[in-house]
Amino acid sequence: MNAVERDERVPAELGGARADAVLAAVAGVSRSAAAAWCVAGFVTSNGKAIGKSDRPAAGAVLQIRVPATVDPLAVVVETVDGMGILYDDDDLVVIDKPVGVAAHPSPGWVGPTVVGALAAAGYRISTSGATERAGIVHRLDVGTSGAMVVAKTEHAYTVLKRAFKERTVEKVYHALVQGLPDPLEGTIDAPIGRHPAHDWRFAVLEDGRPSRTHYTVLEAFGKASLLEVNLETGRTHQIRVHFSALRHPCVGDLTYGADPSLAAHLGLTRQWLHAQKLSFEHPVSGETVSATSPYPDDLRYALDALAAGDV
Repeated sequence: MNAVERDERVPAELGGARADAVLAAVAGVSRSAAAAWCVAGFVTSNGKAIGKSDRPAAGAVLQIRVPATVDPLAVVVETVDGMGILYDDDDLVVIDKPVGVAAHPSPGWVGPTVVGALAAAGYRISTSGATERAGIVHRLDVGTSGAMVVAKTEHAYTVLKRAFKERTVEKVYHALVQGLPDPLEGTIDAPIGRHPAHDWRFAVLEDGRPSRTHYTVLEAFGKASLLEVNLETGRTHQIRVHFSALRHPCVGDLTYGADPSLAAHLGLTRQWLHAQKLSFEHPVSGETVSATSPYPDDLRYALDALAAGDV
C-alpha cells in the first residue's frame, strides 16, 4: 500500500511536550490519530521509533510515514481467477462467483469484488445508484459460491430488483448440513434479525424479519446430509442461521456452530453452501433465463470424502 511520508520539525514552543500533542499540532490531525501513528510505529526520529508519551526536544525532526487513506467503497479493478460466466447478453450477466469474493466494496472488506472483477473483464455496467454497487440486484456471502446475476442496463436493473423484491426469482441452493434433519422435507419459518451480542452475526429472534426456507434432503451420509434449499425470502445468512437454529449447521460454518474437527477432516475452510441454480424472467424478452453452477473443487472434495466413508 502506498504511504504518505513527511518530515516535521518540533517547534521551540513545543519542545519537551508529549509526542502525540506535538504531532497533532504540526501534522494537523487529532491527538488520538497522532497517538495511533506512534503506537503503530509510523513515527521515528534519527531512526528510533517515537512513542506517544515520549517528549522530543525542540528542533528534533520527526519522520512520519503513514499509509495512505483508502476509500473503503472504491472499486478496485482486478481479475478474479475462477470467476466463470454462466449467461451473458446485452442486458445482464450471470456469473459463477468463487468463494472469497464479495458482491461489492464495503467498509471492512479489502478483498476482490464482483463489481471490480467485471470491470477488469471489460464489462460495462450502466445503472443508477452508488458506483460501488453498480448492477448488483442481489448478493451472495463472501464464503458462498455459485450463480449470481448482475444487471448491465438501467432497465434490467429496475426489473430484476423488483423481481427479487417480489420473490419471483427461483433461487436454489445446495447445502451440506451436520446430521440428518427431521423431517426429511420441510419449511423453516422463523424470523431473523441481527444477533444482540455479535454485530457480524444474525439469529432467529422473535422481533426479527419474516424468513422462510424450504428444504429437501437429497442424500444422507451419516455425519452430514446434502440438502436442496429454496429461499422464499432472502435475509442475510438466512440458510446458515435457520439450519444452525435447528442444530444442523452448514458443515464448515464455524461462525454458526459447526464442528471444527469435521470441517478439518473434509478440508473445508468455509461453509458448505452453494448457489446451485438461478432462474428468472428476462427483463427484456420475458423468456426464462436459467443458469446452473457446478460444485467448486473444495465442496466436491468434501462430498466425495463423505461418500467414500473417509470421515
